[in-house]
Amino acid sequence: MGIFWELLQQDEIEKQQKQADSIEDRVELLEEELKSTKELLKKTLVALETHLSKDIDGDGKTG
Repeated sequence: MGIFWELLQQDEIEKQQKQADSIEDRVELLEEELKSTKELLKKTLVALETHLSKDIDGDGKTG
């Protein structure tokens, strides 16, 4: 029975490792998407402030 228990435990460890790897990949992808979204938001804000000649984000300058 001991060898079967060890095989079951090893299988569970491998499943957990695959899940962890998958989560790490997902987090990395989400971080990249967040970075891209922030860059786009900044560009949009600059364009909007320039167009309206108004400080929208409160940084003391337009554009």
